[in-house]
Amino acid sequence: MLKRGLKDAEEILRAEAGEIRSFRGFEKIIVSSVAILWACFQLSLAGFIVLDSTKTRAIHLAFALVLCYLLLPCMRKKKRGLSYFSVTHRIPLIDYIFAIVACLSALYIVIDYEGIAMRAGLPLKRDIIVGLVLIFLLLEASRRVIGPALSIIALLFTAYAFLGPYMPEVFAFKGVSLRKYLSNITLSTEGIYGIPLGVSASIVYLFVLMGALLERAGAGRFFTDLALSLLGRYKGGPAKAAVVSSGATGLISGSSIANIVTTGPFTIPLMKKIGYPAKKAAATEVAASTDGQLMPPIMGAAAFIIAEYVNVPYIEVVKAAAIPAFVSYFGLFCITHLEASKLGISGLPKEELPDIKKTLKSGAHYFIPIGVLLYELVVLRHTPETAAFRAILVLIAVIFYQAFVKQRSLKGTIVEAFGIIGRGFIQGSKNMISVSLACAAAGIIVGIVNMGIGGMITQIVENLSRGNIFLLLTITALASMLLGMGLPTTATYIVMASLTAPIIVSVGELYGFFIPIMAAHLFCFYFGILADDTPPVGLAAYAASAIASSEPIPTGIQGFLYDIRTSIIAFMFVFNPDLILHNINSIPQALLIFAMALVAIASFENFAQGWCLTRNRWYDIPFFLAASFVLFYPGAVASLFGINDERKYLFYLLGLLIYSIVLGIQKIRLRRETSLQKGAQHASK
Repeated sequence: MLKRGLKDAEEILRAEAGEIRSFRGFEKIIVSSVAILWACFQLSLAGFIVLDSTKTRAIHLAFALVLCYLLLPCMRKKKRGLSYFSVTHRIPLIDYIFAIVACLSALYIVIDYEGIAMRAGLPLKRDIIVGLVLIFLLLEASRRVIGPALSIIALLFTAYAFLGPYMPEVFAFKGVSLRKYLSNITLSTEGIYGIPLGVSASIVYLFVLMGALLERAGAGRFFTDLALSLLGRYKGGPAKAAVVSSGATGLISGSSIANIVTTGPFTIPLMKKIGYPAKKAAATEVAASTDGQLMPPIMGAAAFIIAEYVNVPYIEVVKAAAIPAFVSYFGLFCITHLEASKLGISGLPKEELPDIKKTLKSGAHYFIPIGVLLYELVVLRHTPETAAFRAILVLIAVIFYQAFVKQRSLKGTIVEAFGIIGRGFIQGSKNMISVSLACAAAGIIVGIVNMGIGGMITQIVENLSRGNIFLLLTITALASMLLGMGLPTTATYIVMASLTAPIIVSVGELYGFFIPIMAAHLFCFYFGILADDTPPVGLAAYAASAIASSEPIPTGIQGFLYDIRTSIIAFMFVFNPDLILHNINSIPQALLIFAMALVAIASFENFAQGWCLTRNRWYDIPFFLAASFVLFYPGAVASLFGINDERKYLFYLLGLLIYSIVLGIQKIRLRRETSLQKGAQHASK
């Protein structure tokens, strides 16, 4: 049963990573060569090649398009009379043609770089034809790898750009000509070759490649074994290990489904073994793996795009994202403990757990490249691409060391190491197809918004929200989750941030709320992530339920309920920018905010799970909610009492007092319940 479930989960991952076709010998060589060449190109860019950013983006997109058409059939399900378009045992001629034409159309801006620059805004007939071909092939490739949603949205925006003058007055827009449309979308850095694709080409690829190399080297299993050895013996130990190992894997993966397939086969059966229902075991893994995208440094590729959009150093995004991410994971950690308490679940016997010394000895070297990456980013403050490049070089050295320890011969070491590196390069390139194409296709939407539609959309959204910041945030959250059902997280973030992030800030100012632009961007990103386990689409829930042998929809609902904490955190950091350390540079102050946020999320989960030390009574609920609100947002309470904002941290004491009171009440009740149970047992004897 587990093997079949794991096979189903891996099928979902392969579909997401573009591994649907099986190849003949020479086809495998072609695909592998393209993937490895892409990896070598990206590494050389970070190492020693200096290339214009537009050319870099075009070449990056060309690689993604070629791999997409070689790897993915036009139709995934066979239909009568159209079987040629769903061939999976070879690459049909039409896809070779599409791959070549797509490559040339993406590289057209490189081939005629000077000519296009000289006639900016005045495209030739040739420019128009190539531009239309590029848009068609890009949207078709995007449809193949991430589904039809993004392509449909891009086409709707395109139709609106041309039909704007004929729309009802409230939606009316001056419209654009075909020449202006293509000049912006395909012949400049305002559309397809815009900021999202630029970040994908310069930074994201290297981090995804590093994650693929670590995974191929065995780091995913190491993190899982380490978490089990540390936490497995405690109450609900395997569930807690799932949270920690998924968080660690999320540092390097940035994909919720990849996290589930890496850690789930080990943690889900162990959760079921100690008493977790299949649905809750799968939902715990879903929630933990989904939140892997919140964890710096990768954050599902969004961290780097946020840095470009907000125009801040990347390290500022890491700083802003750190507390919410760790608080969210701690909240899930609390959930696993409370669920174990409710179900009376203990940990695993010591003899069934991995030995911590042996585990560390077998995989401690995986920490070296991660440590180098963090040192480069945080201490030396190097650019993300430089930090990732150097960390990859160290990781390659680690792979050679690992191979030598295993093989103990020069020839064996070389074969083993190059095998891991080659497979890592191929997997990294495959993992990047969806990210690259999502960034390029979303660039069409961003480009159209920048043509002048943005102001009109701002007006419509403001009218819908009636100037109410709470309603505006709710609309944004719901829209992000709906979009996220059909789009990758990165694409959802790009679209929603382009449309709503500036509106959140401006409407907040109108009604007296100061909302940093960073908070608005993170808000859009957080709710895009929640779609990964939101029924009926959430693929993460399908992958985990396949391993756990549970129903996908109930699993998704349970995972979504666990993820409510993430939505609460997102709303809180919009209104309390202290949680993203906005204008906070004092380490003691940051640690205080972090510590209080941990208590706040614990209090919220006590409310949400209906349990603390014992089952909640109705009168416990106001205490938990009040403590959570005060500790998350002391400034709101301070303003109610007319107290200066500089003294708001004094209200942390109030929040801790409220939480202490309800803990004391539950402790007394627990003693009474224990005493009654002992009395009943004594009487029965």
